[in-house]
Amino acid sequence: MTVRAGREFLAIPGPTTMPDEVLQAMHRPALDIYSDQMINLTDSLMTDLGKLFATKGKTYIYIANGHGAWEAVLSNVLSRGDKLLVLESGRFAIGWGQAARMMGAEVEVLKGDWRRAVRPAEVEARLRADKEHTIKAIVVTQVDTASGVYNDIEAIGKAIRAAGHPALFMVDTVASLGCMPYEMDKWGVDVTMSGSQKGLMTPPGLGFVAANDRALEVHKKAGLRTPYWDWSEREGEEHYRKYAGTAPVHLLFALRKAIDMLFEEGLENAYRRHRLLGEAVRRAVTVWSEGQVLSLNIAEASERSDTVTTVLMGGEHDPAALYRYCKEHCGVILGAGIGDLSGKAFRIAHMGHVNAPMILGTLGVIEVALTALKIPHGRGGVDAAVQWLGEKVSPTSETQL
Repeated sequence: MTVRAGREFLAIPGPTTMPDEVLQAMHRPALDIYSDQMINLTDSLMTDLGKLFATKGKTYIYIANGHGAWEAVLSNVLSRGDKLLVLESGRFAIGWGQAARMMGAEVEVLKGDWRRAVRPAEVEARLRADKEHTIKAIVVTQVDTASGVYNDIEAIGKAIRAAGHPALFMVDTVASLGCMPYEMDKWGVDVTMSGSQKGLMTPPGLGFVAANDRALEVHKKAGLRTPYWDWSEREGEEHYRKYAGTAPVHLLFALRKAIDMLFEEGLENAYRRHRLLGEAVRRAVTVWSEGQVLSLNIAEASERSDTVTTVLMGGEHDPAALYRYCKEHCGVILGAGIGDLSGKAFRIAHMGHVNAPMILGTLGVIEVALTALKIPHGRGGVDAAVQWLGEKVSPTSETQL
């Protein structure tokens, strides 16, 4: 585990840790933004983003975070007064819906639960009830970083098609892209968005969108289009229009290196690494929960994400004391509970640039904090994580942890 300057090793599900190679990739002079080298860099990134999204559709890069990418999606396919259906399973699909409401859309929330995934059958039933097809688009997160839930995007896509509804299906992959399988075209997704700062191991500041032909057709009549976000404006012959102005050259250097590293590892290997490390965290929390204070937020094991684990803290115990201890005494920054879980939970990130030393170190620090703060917990959480990894990664395995 690398503890960086200031003794702070980020273990939060916000901007995650970056490999040294990615940081070093930015330490070079900027390119001439009109050069063939710049054009080739852009073309290679657009192509590889398509591979990450698993789509033959168009890809776009924005100088923005995930919230900007939300707005890019909404402005390109909606008109004022259009109805958007939000599939609730935590905070972030709701946030996407709030952005749409501020932009002039009508927003309906399919009520969910912060402790479970979206139910495809409920989606199908709501769409079948929409006889007039007033719902123009549906939004959901693959992983919600507040609740720690994993939504089955393939199953939701099947439910939409089973209902025979024409609404666009739009997915947020900010907390899953590059960490968990995602098949945009195969699963029937029309628009996908993501960001640079999590699984793609790049500094915050780049937002990504992919759109298929159906979305591009709807785009032609969208009334919320504005110059910066507009897909059509980014299709001009001049290269600078790909970024609506000056390209974020150094962030692109970082992204190029990060994607190269992902492809060198192999996406399937990266997915397996995240599955193993995610389960190691869950095994530790399960042992800690024997103390009747801590528990996994997501009830069903199959609905827990491989990128972030949200841990509830009950009784009179304050998660803020745990954050402070871990940060001030051990240099580990945990994620706080947010939204409905504010003051009730903490979060452990295991996404992007993460390996066994980082995860086992983080779990060890949490055990130290639980002991020091006299928070009741089952003993041996780290041992359970070690046992899991030792059983799953044999001496002859090619898996890299």
